[in-house]
Amino acid sequence: MSAPPPLPAITADAPASIGEELRALARLAAPLAGANLVQMAVYAIDVIFVARLTPVDFAAATLGVFLYSLCLWAMLGLATACAPIIAAELGRRAHAVREVRRSFRMALWLSVIVSLPLVVMLAHGETIFRLAGQDPRVAARAGDFLDILLVALVPSIAAGVMRTVAAALGRPGWALVVTGMALAVGAFGNWALVFGNAGFPALGLEGSAIASVVTTLAMVAAFAAILMLDPRLRRYRLFGRWWRPEWPRLVEIFRLGLPIALAFTLEGSLFGGAAILMGLISVAAVAAHAVALNIAAIAFQIPLGIGQAATIRVGMAYGARDPAWIGRAGTAAIMAGIGVMTLTAATIWLAPSLLVSAYLDLDAPANAQTVPLAIRFLAVAAMFQLLDGAQVVLAGALRGLQDTRVPMLIAGFGYWVVGFGTSIALGFWTKLEGVGVWIGLAAGLLAVSILLFWRWRARTRLGLVPGPSTA
Repeated sequence: MSAPPPLPAITADAPASIGEELRALARLAAPLAGANLVQMAVYAIDVIFVARLTPVDFAAATLGVFLYSLCLWAMLGLATACAPIIAAELGRRAHAVREVRRSFRMALWLSVIVSLPLVVMLAHGETIFRLAGQDPRVAARAGDFLDILLVALVPSIAAGVMRTVAAALGRPGWALVVTGMALAVGAFGNWALVFGNAGFPALGLEGSAIASVVTTLAMVAAFAAILMLDPRLRRYRLFGRWWRPEWPRLVEIFRLGLPIALAFTLEGSLFGGAAILMGLISVAAVAAHAVALNIAAIAFQIPLGIGQAATIRVGMAYGARDPAWIGRAGTAAIMAGIGVMTLTAATIWLAPSLLVSAYLDLDAPANAQTVPLAIRFLAVAAMFQLLDGAQVVLAGALRGLQDTRVPMLIAGFGYWVVGFGTSIALGFWTKLEGVGVWIGLAAGLLAVSILLFWRWRARTRLGLVPGPSTA
């Protein structure tokens, strides 16, 4: 494994201008966004191989991955709440080594403690899907798939914590390196185990699940080695006294992370709910929704990386008790997020057919209904790219201020009252149908973006910003 390009150390020194803050943000956000994009490729590899199996197996994998990913996404939101705490500790410069180690250790403890009930739930995947009214054959195969995949849940969360801590400590490039390695391992594992290449048995759907578990364990091992061997990271001795509890710190991470986990779940389940609405409209609408959403999700990985970086940059300024730096860090992140999403929105708006052609044969008779719908959905997606980019960066900046409870309430109201309500109204009470559902998604993102922006602008008046340090 080769080291990433050298990166300047991320220190608690406040940049003197927006330009300097933008450069510091870019050094942190670029490798994180790159890792997010490569992670999307890791997921795509699984889909590519499983899609060649039977329709029942493909449907089972789709259901299994959705349930697993919802659990994983929520737990990552919970455990990686250590990021703003660590950033604030670095900003304060007070006993940073000891405090960072405590936060890391308790984040790992929390990932295990909270994830175990979810592992038990995933072990009953077939029952869950049967209760949800799914085809019994699909439910049974999804249960078999999850019986293997559930082994990866705790290691996946642990890998997320390690990645977050490495980034907060100034080594975000490792995230890109490790995720690139995961792509190679996942591709080989699926190639070998799904269809029985290179002398391995052909295990079909179960082979894909095993490949995912192996890939996750490889990521954990790689990140652990990096944290112990990287010269900038090993001084923190992050695995020292791993058995020692720090209950106040664990409670602090849980208190900060639970609203993040709920907000992630609310957002992720909104798009899952939209897929259910599409199923009530037509089969073509479901397929078009899946294609358009995948394209939008790929573009979303870039502002997601900027939002992750914003949490760290704002968190350091928060720990340093520097209101001016907090303002510069947040402004730089918002400018970067909107700027990037302007480019992606323009691309989607100007070349929707080209993007759809990467997923569907535009001339195939079987796609005659799906392709036009996907293109129409992308027209709406181009509109909400700016909104999606704005909300994820604003949420990241507010997490840097350790403000998570009200943003979670905003997410619940915006996504489910405004967004889902509008989707139902326009999708079923007008002639817009699927396009109406997507307009509803955009309406939800708009509501969340406006409310988060208002909260960010009112941060001082709301008491979210500490007074200047007198040290």
